[in-house]
Amino acid sequence: MGLWLGKSSLILASQSSARKMLLANAGLEFKAITADIDERGIQAASGLSSPGEIALLLAREKATAVSANHAGSTVIGADQTLALGDRLFNKPAGRSQALAQLRDLSGKCHELNSAVAIARDGEIIFEDVSVARLSMRQMTEAELSAYLDVAGDAVATSVGGYQLESLGIHLFERIEGDHFTILGLPLLPLLAFLRRERLVAV
Repeated sequence: MGLWLGKSSLILASQSSARKMLLANAGLEFKAITADIDERGIQAASGLSSPGEIALLLAREKATAVSANHAGSTVIGADQTLALGDRLFNKPAGRSQALAQLRDLSGKCHELNSAVAIARDGEIIFEDVSVARLSMRQMTEAELSAYLDVAGDAVATSVGGYQLESLGIHLFERIEGDHFTILGLPLLPLLAFLRRERLVAV
């Protein structure tokens, strides 16, 4: 017997390996379905500048887009932004952009804003934004090159050019915030909501 008590299925509106791992490790059975939305277009049209508001908007859009095609299902949307002061970062296109991002982050503290939203039948029924603050070491060019050589193509899969759960941990000297927020899914408030709704057994 699984932990999920919902009458309809649980869906993650993402193919993020980190988010799928977090839900699976929490013992939840779910389907992962990619939300077909234009994230950068939605962000630009919104006029929003707050990193947390942008992350929440995109989490909502992902959840409602998938929910519209899966009646009765509980759909989780999530998004994460990286902000260095007023500057927002996107996923680097390749090694050269990853190097440029890492140079800018080196020796500074940046914020990860992770948002989660839950939709059912196209309506948002829960949302939350959590923040983590990460201080990167002052990195030399040789150290950055060594990191990029070993990390390879993975640097293009995450904003900032690092994955903290992997080789990216070498880049940091201080972290404030929970592991789940850093990986892009505020799991504790999400599970608390599911318990309140009697959708999980524990």
